[in-house]
Amino acid sequence: MLQRSRSSGGYVFYPRVAEPRTGNRDLEWVAASGDGIVHATTVVRRKPPEPAFNVALVQLAEGPRMMSRVEGVAPGEVRIGMAVKARIASADGKPLVVFDAQP
Repeated sequence: MLQRSRSSGGYVFYPRVAEPRTGNRDLEWVAASGDGIVHATTVVRRKPPEPAFNVALVQLAEGPRMMSRVEGVAPGEVRIGMAVKARIASADGKPLVVFDAQP
């Protein structure tokens, strides 16, 4: 779910009271496509035996960018421009948005 302004059609992420730049307060919740493109990525390497993981900045099809990680591929194989699809995972019993690489 993303917020969208009824008057401008602009999408907003993270959730806010008003749309940035316009100040429109007519935000509504709409379903997001879940599609995105990796805009930036890095690999976080921790002391063994902890596994490395990636942190990615994903540009959603609707426009906003969100930080998360791409799962299902090795951390070093995540590339800028890679097509991804969002899904809800669980970490420490809490829901978390992660992305899976798309063919």
